Amino acid sequence: MTDTQQDSTPETSLETPAPEVAAPTGGAGLTVPEMREWLRNWIAKATGVSPDRIDDSAPMVEMGLSSRDAVAMAADIEDLTGVTLTATVAFQHPTIESLATRIIEGEPEVPDAGDEDWSRDPKIAAGEFDIAVVGLSARLPGDVNSPAQLWEALLEGRDAITDLPEGRWEEFTAEPRIAERVAQAATRGGYLKDIKGFDAEFFTLSKMEADNMDPQQRIALELTWEALENARIPASSLKGESVGVYIGSSNNDYSYLSVADPTVTHPYAITGNASSIIANRVSYFYDFRGPSVAVDTACSSSLVAVHQGVKALRSGEADVVVAGGVNALITPVVTVGFDEVGGVLAPDGRIKSFSQDANGYSRSEGGGMLVLKRLSDARRDGDPIMAIIAGSAVNHDGRSNGLLAPNPDAQAEVLRKAYKDAGIDPRSVDVIEAHGTGTILGDPIEADGLGRVVGRGRDADKPALLGSAKSNFGHLESAAGAASLSKIVLALQNNKVPPSINYTGPNPYIDFDAIHLKVVDQVSEWPRYSGHAIAGVSGFGFGGANAHIVVREVLPIDLVEPSESTEPESDDADTNGKHAVAEADTADGDEFSVSRFDEYGEFTGGYSDEPYELPGPDR
Repeated sequence: MTDTQQDSTPETSLETPAPEVAAPTGGAGLTVPEMREWLRNWIAKATGVSPDRIDDSAPMVEMGLSSRDAVAMAADIEDLTGVTLTATVAFQHPTIESLATRIIEGEPEVPDAGDEDWSRDPKIAAGEFDIAVVGLSARLPGDVNSPAQLWEALLEGRDAITDLPEGRWEEFTAEPRIAERVAQAATRGGYLKDIKGFDAEFFTLSKMEADNMDPQQRIALELTWEALENARIPASSLKGESVGVYIGSSNNDYSYLSVADPTVTHPYAITGNASSIIANRVSYFYDFRGPSVAVDTACSSSLVAVHQGVKALRSGEADVVVAGGVNALITPVVTVGFDEVGGVLAPDGRIKSFSQDANGYSRSEGGGMLVLKRLSDARRDGDPIMAIIAGSAVNHDGRSNGLLAPNPDAQAEVLRKAYKDAGIDPRSVDVIEAHGTGTILGDPIEADGLGRVVGRGRDADKPALLGSAKSNFGHLESAAGAASLSKIVLALQNNKVPPSINYTGPNPYIDFDAIHLKVVDQVSEWPRYSGHAIAGVSGFGFGGANAHIVVREVLPIDLVEPSESTEPESDDADTNGKHAVAEADTADGDEFSVSRFDEYGEFTGGYSDEPYELPGPDR
């Protein structure tokens, strides 16, 4: 699921020959109407569309303008007018009307981040508004099956990309014609070691029902258990409680197998392949009574799921939230489709985020879940608080340069909204876990938005460190945000920033020095420019749904009840933090659960009462 339409065009090189268009009289002294006429003629020659059929107010991509054309057009405009344009200008100004105005009149002045008021409403209680991450789970390529294994893989800079596993898609490749096409496609990617394995008995499911269940449902059940286990919260303690479940998922691959032939389709396949049931089955099995929502915004699904979970906790709609995403590559359909377009999938399967040799991305599968609680509740219950979600925001690109084309203005706006929600000045952000799909123009568009918000007004010697877990694990699509957010939570805990691998030098369309960003290509200490560790996590759906989550480290003040609080301490305060034992309906399940939980032991952290303040305005 590519983040940019410009990388879905059949051309294989950005060096597209520019059409010859006569310059209007006046040269650099053009008026806006003259510039519009020149652009109409240029696009007409590039696309073969008659100039009188070109609408100045319609996105240029609708006339057939490709990303390669846009690069060539920017160069010709500079030759004509002397105005230097970035290669991504057509995505910021997608119509002839807006582009001509930009060329002749220039960009409007944008205030520095320091000129904006980033403070929250002073009436907001931080303990109710800030959200604690108290547990997480991971199932990722490279045989990563736990938070500890995830951190190990990140620190060592592991490349989890492999060839298509033997036997994968054999249900389809038994047909010679399909096998031939799959063999020609760019199928290197991130694959789970065991996509079929599932303990149906543990989850009280018959073999017949389990066989008809989408593996994404199976993975969601397992990851929820493991995330609660990591949080030291017995699943049994949440039965009947207001627990919200928000799970991102955007493909229905398994239905190609289980419901392809209606004459033999089992009734279990109906629930087994319904997207809504991915979240609903989790709520059903664990007896969670809060909201149960499946989220599909493509590549941003799991971050949007987290955002919705944050909102539910803040509003009181849920008291505990399990949020994340899953993805499973069960058929070759989407992979072959993207390969057919050309320029989307990297031939070697390696995502080279923000690198000079970026040439596409690779698809991957897996998932991750995070357990969230209001900070005040997590503090009261003695939960192991791993990190704090301070703010979040979502939006849409609107009418960009095509349905699948990103909008740098919208990406910048979702960042502003997230930092305003967090009450944090974006100039104090240390690390950005980027969407970073490794496309030659998608990365510059993302960098442009980051530069306008996180980079603007920042000291040149304090660049925001930029990376992407996609370089390690591939693009998990609907689960990508869960992997990225988990990476940042673990990095905050360990006070280190893992490297973004496959980076050989800056993308030629990004001036990193000018926008105060720096790709982190080796393990680094967390810089703490403001004295506190702060990060942002981005996810952008290929249909234009954008999300950004602001995460910070746990401060001593977060673990101390406010002095003015008269809230009595719960009699059950130690329930979730001390030798938790989960209950299952089988003896084997009980034994398994006890042994897994015993790893965590007793939480005995000691913390100072010294008050800490976050950077920026008063909170």
